[in-house]
Amino acid sequence: MRWVLRSKIHRARVTKANVNYIGSITIDEDLIERAGFIPGEKVLVVSNTSGARLETYVIPGERGSGIICMNGAAAHLIGVGEEIIIMGFELADGPLRAKNVLVDKNNRFVRYL
Repeated sequence: MRWVLRSKIHRARVTKANVNYIGSITIDEDLIERAGFIPGEKVLVVSNTSGARLETYVIPGERGSGIICMNGAAAHLIGVGEEIIIMGFELADGPLRAKNVLVDKNNRFVRYL
């Protein structure tokens, strides 16, 4: 068994950062569904802007809002305006067909990669 990429939101823009919230990343519920994430799921977040990498968990944001908010300590590492990749993994015996979601600068779905 190996950890294999299952879901990814590619080139999302951080729209908010709230250091006073108790952890997590808030993601537009439309994007959560398109990528196949579930609330509370552990994700790896990578900043294409700064190179920062961190693990946190998903909480749903307002559907259709385009929100991507870094919460808690993560807001110290990745800030508003940074371009990020959000990845979820699954323990599997072999390759998976990952859902790779490409978004525009307003975090609106463009297409699957």
